[in-house]
Amino acid sequence: MTDTRIVELYWIRDEAAIAATAENYGNYCYSIAYRILQSPEDAQECVNDTYWKAWLSIPPQRPKRLATYLGKITRNLSLDRLKRLNAQKRGKGQTELALKELENCIPAVNGTEQIVDEIVLTNAINQFLREQPRTERNIFVGRYWHLYSIADLAQVYGMRESKIASLLFRMRKKLKYHLEKEGISV
Repeated sequence: MTDTRIVELYWIRDEAAIAATAENYGNYCYSIAYRILQSPEDAQECVNDTYWKAWLSIPPQRPKRLATYLGKITRNLSLDRLKRLNAQKRGKGQTELALKELENCIPAVNGTEQIVDEIVLTNAINQFLREQPRTERNIFVGRYWHLYSIADLAQVYGMRESKIASLLFRMRKKLKYHLEKEGISV
């Protein structure tokens, strides 16, 4: 079933939308949640919560890219769940490690007055990523959005772990410079 049709099912409040979402995007959402939580049970709960959140938010939202929309919901739910769990014991620290790597080049968003700043930041990061070569962009997104380990990325891209780590270090420096150039204080 197409994304457009699935969104239409949500709009008319047809419960078949959830079944179609599970069929088309269940594995995708599960893989996001599992990489963050490292627990099959917790990951499956986040996927189920994703379906519920989608049901509550469509309408009024009408996502253009359903996969991205669902992925973002799943990721946010998983990160929220991870905060409630002990990340070092349950997630092997991979999520905290990836987020810690980014903390020196991306400012924290800590309040409602910073919502506009968050939108500006998101647009600046997206612009930065569009300017990067495809492989570097995919590695960066794989690490900091999908939370793949450096070892996993090295295997997928056929590179040494040290090369992936160096590439990510250089990209974080370039991102920090790009954000500062855009007037975003880090």
